[in-house]
Amino acid sequence: MRKLITIVSALAMLAGAASAAETSGPETYDLLFKGSTLDDLDLDQQLIYNRIVQNSIKPETQERDTGKIVLSFADGQVPEALLKFTRDDKYHNIGTFPASVGNPIIMYFVETVVRDMAETAGGSPYYIRNRVKEALIQPADVSNGQAIIAGETVETVDVTLRPFKGDPNADRMQGFDELAMTVSMSDDAPGWYLMLAAHVPAADAGDPIYSSVMTFDHTETAQ
Repeated sequence: MRKLITIVSALAMLAGAASAAETSGPETYDLLFKGSTLDDLDLDQQLIYNRIVQNSIKPETQERDTGKIVLSFADGQVPEALLKFTRDDKYHNIGTFPASVGNPIIMYFVETVVRDMAETAGGSPYYIRNRVKEALIQPADVSNGQAIIAGETVETVDVTLRPFKGDPNADRMQGFDELAMTVSMSDDAPGWYLMLAAHVPAADAGDPIYSSVMTFDHTETAQ
C-alpha cells in the first residue's frame, strides 16, 4: 500500500523559522533519536525514502548519492531493520540495526552528511562527526509545522541544528560552517521521520553549495 506524504513548509523548515523556540540538549536528542518508532509497523512493511543531493563543489556526487532508501524488516525473535540504497536497477546494503531501538534512518542521515562534508570540504571526518555529535546534545531551534499524509494535514515538530556555527576552523570549510541540519517528525508518520535535510547556502543566494534532502515517500508491502 502506498501512503504518500507531502511536506508543506519545507523551505521554511530549511531556513529555520525566526520564531523557533529552543530545546534543551536532552530534549533535542530525545526528539531526534526517539525510541520505539518502528514498533507499530508490520514486519512485511517497507518504508521508502527519496534522497536528492546537490553539490556545487563536487557535482559528480549528485547522481551517485541521489536515489531511494528502503527500510525493511528481517524476521526473528528480535526483529532487525535493514537499510538498502537503490538507484535505477542497482542497490547496495547500508546496514542492519535492532528495530527495537528505533528508526535507523536518522543515523544514516547523520553519517551521510559527515561523509559528504569531509569529501566536499576536506578536513577530518572524526572532527566533523564529533562536532555533529556535540550539536545533538546541545540546545537547538525547534518549531512546529504541517505536512499532508494521505490527504490529511498533520502536525510536525521540526528541529534545526547548526553544528559549525562559530567554529574556529570556519575559514577552511568552504561554506560548510553555515551547514543547517533540519529534521521534521510526526507521530502520524510511519517511522516518525518525514524529512531529514542538510543545507549549505551559496554566498550569492544562488544554488546551494550542498543540499541533501531525504523525504519519506510511502509504505509498501515487501515482495
